[in-house]
Amino acid sequence: MSQTCVHIRPYIKDKKGGLSLEIEELVVAYGSAITKYCYNLLWDYHEAHDVTQDVFIKANEKLKDLREQAATKTWLYRIAHNICIDILRRQRLSRLFALKNATEDSYEDHYDLGISDELQAALGTLTPQDRGLVYSRAVAGMSYAELEQVYGKKAANLRKRYERAKSNLAKLLSKGEQNHE
Repeated sequence: MSQTCVHIRPYIKDKKGGLSLEIEELVVAYGSAITKYCYNLLWDYHEAHDVTQDVFIKANEKLKDLREQAATKTWLYRIAHNICIDILRRQRLSRLFALKNATEDSYEDHYDLGISDELQAALGTLTPQDRGLVYSRAVAGMSYAELEQVYGKKAANLRKRYERAKSNLAKLLSKGEQNHE
């Protein structure tokens, strides 16, 4: 059983007080992927785990509304995406109004995603939405049809945005290679 499932177990109960079998299966199947997706948007290890818990709590509340089993993955990613965007908005507002000092977790401290420091730095230049899109497409292998459901935007727009982000990454990485020569 995944670590995410253990952390979320006390929060999601069925009517008899036990963990709902359906939601437990979702946590086991998608918990790690959702956490990594959230981490790629937020770049905060603890926040990503909190969001993962929130995603499955919300999913448990709305499970009866899920009509198609094939849409489960995109439905969970959409919940995660919306929660992360809300957090990023709140963070931006709080920085704007200096309500709190933002502290940043180092990206490589908690997850070894098997990517170079140069790529991590280049990813850091992208917006959180573009980082999420690049992660969803390149690492999670989501199709544009799935991404359309997650982001609520047309596949053609997402394809163009992804290609732009990928091009920006390529430029940054080629600059880095030229500087090392």
